[in-house]
Amino acid sequence: MPAPALMICASLLFAVMGVCVKFASAQYSAGELVFYRSLIGALFLFGLTRFRPVSLTTPIPAMHFWRSASGVLSLMLWFYAIGGLPLATAMTLNYMSSVWMAMFLIGGSVLVGAARVDGRLVAAVLLGFAGVALVLQPTVDQQQLWHGLAGLLSGMLAALAYLQVTALGRAGEPEERIVFYFCLGGLSAGALWMLLRGASAHTPRGLALLLAIGLLATVAQMMMTRAYRIGRTLTNASLQYLGIVFSFVFGVLLFDDAVTLPAVAGMVLIVGAGLYATLLRARRQEQASPPPNES
Repeated sequence: MPAPALMICASLLFAVMGVCVKFASAQYSAGELVFYRSLIGALFLFGLTRFRPVSLTTPIPAMHFWRSASGVLSLMLWFYAIGGLPLATAMTLNYMSSVWMAMFLIGGSVLVGAARVDGRLVAAVLLGFAGVALVLQPTVDQQQLWHGLAGLLSGMLAALAYLQVTALGRAGEPEERIVFYFCLGGLSAGALWMLLRGASAHTPRGLALLLAIGLLATVAQMMMTRAYRIGRTLTNASLQYLGIVFSFVFGVLLFDDAVTLPAVAGMVLIVGAGLYATLLRARRQEQASPPPNES
């Protein structure tokens, strides 16, 4: 399957997963959702690697640890945000990761004492946070501020996780191994949560939702990782934002989420800022790469 098709399918599956999370959050806590999502993902990947020549043994466990730590915390905060916010709002805040990466680049330039900070990156960050202010405006009125802040923080941690996934890919780690150790991290964090806070009772509907969350998330994550490995970064990032559109439609149809002009304008600003930041980052990487050998 070509990279654009993989990314469209992954975005749709993530949006459907968000629907399942929102339904399941009425019965399970965010920590429990992370545990069961990770359990199903780990079992799925373990079985998958039995039929593929991919070893789950890694020579760089520390890199996987830090990737899992940031990714799992981001996931837990995102699930918490989905439970208390309109679905498209929670999805949009999590997709702020591209804007956060632009902010990290600005901070890196300042730390290394660069002579000039890229004004275009600054503009992208300011544009993104203007969008956040518009998106979060209704949540303040509805006493959902903590859910909004959790969604915003989940996007920042997702940016850190993305950078670590890129580093793991450059180190030669296959996507199955990267996702498997991420699932192990979620299992550990979720188990600790349930040990401290207790576990909810199951129902047939709840079990069906948990199974759907785990399978949808794992397949979508594999598709997205594959798309970024074989496709163009900017094209993938553009198609990834379809997840916001899918979530917006699902939220209106299934949860009667209100359609407000400030929220829609904020989503457009965040998507625009994210795409612009991705374009600038891709150009930087092209300029930093060595010229091809013409000999």
